This record gives sequence, structure tokens and C-alpha cells, in this order.
Amino acid sequence: MHNFVYERANSADNAMDLGHRDGAAILAGGTELLNWMRIGIESPDLLVDIRDLGHLDRIEEIEGGLRIGALCRLNDVACHPAIKRDFPVLSSAILQSASAQLRNLATIGGNPLQRVRCPYFREETVNACNKRHAGSGCAAYEGHNERMAIFGWTPECVAVQPSDPAVAFAALDAVVIVQSTDGTRRIPMREFHVLPDEDPSAHSVLGRGELITGIEISTPAPHSAYLKVRERQSYEYALVSAAVTLDLDGETIRNARIALGSVAMRPWRLLATEDLLVGKRLGSKDIAEAVDAGFAEARALSGNAYKITLARNAALRAIELASEN
Repeated sequence: MHNFVYERANSADNAMDLGHRDGAAILAGGTELLNWMRIGIESPDLLVDIRDLGHLDRIEEIEGGLRIGALCRLNDVACHPAIKRDFPVLSSAILQSASAQLRNLATIGGNPLQRVRCPYFREETVNACNKRHAGSGCAAYEGHNERMAIFGWTPECVAVQPSDPAVAFAALDAVVIVQSTDGTRRIPMREFHVLPDEDPSAHSVLGRGELITGIEISTPAPHSAYLKVRERQSYEYALVSAAVTLDLDGETIRNARIALGSVAMRPWRLLATEDLLVGKRLGSKDIAEAVDAGFAEARALSGNAYKITLARNAALRAIELASEN
């Protein structure tokens, strides 16, 4: 690591002013940032510690839902009674996202800002990675791409976004609250991350000096579930995941929202499937046909065709799990 200046922000305004400086990075839980610094992904000249901003570590009721402060620890969110009761998909996603030790430190605002888990991006000496060096290419496109994207990729980047809570938030139509010296932005979680056809070097739409202050979720979703498929049951990143929320009238689906994780550079909503599920009965063959329609745009790379089948089956199973809650 190179030398840097460390400052503790004493207010949100102070944090935004400091964060807007060239070479500044925001420090909350630090579970990702310190790794980035260790392997050279980031070399900030100024670390802005925001852990003293106590007003950002609360879960508060708002009209029709909840506002989760960005500094809330993952475990505190997952175990909150209102989250467990009304938004089980989020509680489940968080509990599967990391080890208990990390969940006691990592923040809900920082988790969706994770960088891609592509081995070429994480390699200290990699040359061809547009997210490390814009314009250098994508080594994974024709390299080791077994865990890479099946939706929304381009030859410029085939990586996937690894956050588990972000997938649940996308299925809940959650909104990220972002503040800067220019004011406040409300960004749907499903639009928070950047696809490679928009900018292969970008991870999220967050700009310099912008600070995530909270995430809002509305419309309780008690019939919801999160399914994570991984190579081992102990702490591991997903091969694919599926978050499902259902609005049911007996055995009939009135509304459905389905987001897949680790299949694209953002949580991927199966919008065609959601439309087709309206009015369908649980357990009917129509469910599988609707899910199949959501994969019309799926494209395999040389080594990851299995992920299309895996993601399809994960979506089907998550629908079953959500209907059982």
C-alpha cells in the first residue's frame, strides 16, 4: 500500500466535501476497500471514514415500507424483526452473503458497491481488463469464463456483479438514496450497476463525492425467497442466485418480481417472466413456460452454458420457496 491521509468525517456534508477531492475513497466497513488497496485495484490518497455518522445506522419506518440507513451492519438488517417478517427475501440474501464475522462489520450501503469477482480483475499483474485499465480488453472473454455472465455481456466485459443483497433489493424494487453537494438522487437498485454496453470500465452509477445514505423498500413481500447456488455451502460467492417476491390470491399469482444474481453486471430482472406469471396458478406447467421466456436473451460464453440451465432451475425453485412462505 502507498501512503495516504486518513480523516474521520463528522457530518454527511463533511463526508461529501472530503469525498469529492481527487484521490478520495469512502471507508465504512472496509471489508472490500482494504482488499482493493492490498492488491492495487485502488490507491486512494485520502481515506474518508464515515463511521461516526450515527444517523445513517438506523432502520426507520416510512410510508408503506422501511428506510435502511447505509451504515447499518448486515447482521442488524437481516435480524431486524420487520425485515424478517415483511421482507424475508432480503434477510435470507444477507445471511447467505458472507460469514458471520464479515456480516458484523460490512454495511448495507457498501455491499452493493462490491467490485466484480472476475479472476482477471483481481489479478495483481493482469493487463487485459477494461475495469482495471480502460481500453485494454477483456481477458475473460476468451479465457476462463466459467463463472461469467449469461445476460448483458459484451466482448469488452463479461464479468458479473456479486452482491447478494443487491439481488434481493432489485426484486423488491428498492431505491438507493444518494446525496452529494448537488443534492439528492433516488436510483432504483435495478439501475444502480452499469452494463458493459454503457461503459465497460464502470461498476456503478455512483459519482465522485456521492454518498449512499440509505436504501428504501416498500410494499411488504412476505411471500418471498432467496436461493443461492454455490460450489460449497460454507461462505462462497454464488454461481447463480434468484430472488422472488409473489403477491398471491390463494393459489393464483397476482404479481411477481424475479431477479437473478451472478448472471450479469447487475441484478437481472426476468421481466418477460414476471408479465407471463400474472394470473397463473402455482404448480402449473405455465410457471416453467413463463420462466423459459425470461431466458430468451441469455447467451452463453465458451465455458458457461451450464449457467443458463442452473439459473432457470434456480428461478423455478425460488418461486416454489416464495409460495411456501
